[in-house]
Amino acid sequence: MQLELLNEQGQATAKVDAPDTVFARDYNEALVHQIVVAYQANARQGTRSQKSRETVKHSTKKPWRQKGTGRARAGMSSSPIWRGGGRAFPNSPDENFTHKVNKKMYRAGMASILSQLARDGRLAVVDSIGVDAPKTKLLAQKFKAMGLESVMVIADRVDDNLALASRNLANVLVVEPRHADPLSLVFYKKVLLTKGAIDQLKEMFA
Repeated sequence: MQLELLNEQGQATAKVDAPDTVFARDYNEALVHQIVVAYQANARQGTRSQKSRETVKHSTKKPWRQKGTGRARAGMSSSPIWRGGGRAFPNSPDENFTHKVNKKMYRAGMASILSQLARDGRLAVVDSIGVDAPKTKLLAQKFKAMGLESVMVIADRVDDNLALASRNLANVLVVEPRHADPLSLVFYKKVLLTKGAIDQLKEMFA
C-alpha cells in the first residue's frame, strides 16, 4: 500500500510504501464495531449508584389508613412509585462493564481501521512533526498551514514540547503508536503518521 507524504503546506509531494498486512486489509465492519464498543465499555468507571427502597431515608410508617380515604392504598413513602422513593432495581457501584477482546481480533480490527482510512484518503504520512517550544500557537499555526482541523497525529516519539503544545487544542490528539486507540482513529477526520510510526505499527498489528 502506498500512502501520501505531505509537506508543511499539506500538499502530497511523494508516496511512501506501507506494509499491506497493516494498511491493505479488507474492511471488517463487525470486528471494527466490536473493538470500538469494547474500548468505550472498558473506559467506564462503573461507579454509578442509586438507592433502593431499603436504603432511601424514609419512615416505614403507613402514610394513611388502608381504607376510607378515597386515595390509593400506600404502605410506605419509600415505595418506588412515589416521588422521592427508592428505585426498584437500583444501579450498584460494583457493576462490571468490561468486554474481552482477543489479542488477534484487536490487532486485526486496528489493521482494518487503518486500511480503510488509507483507502478513504484520511491517512497520510509526514517526515516528522515537532515544535521548537511548548507553545500551542506554534502547533496550531502548523496545522492551519497544512489545512487540517480535526487531526490525530501518531508520532514515533512525542517529546515534552509536542505534548504540551497539543494538549489544549480542540480536535487535535498527539499520541505514540502504543497509545493509538480505535475510537480516536474512527473519530478524527485526518490521521497523520510519522515514518518511524509506520514501522512501530507494523510490529504491533502485522
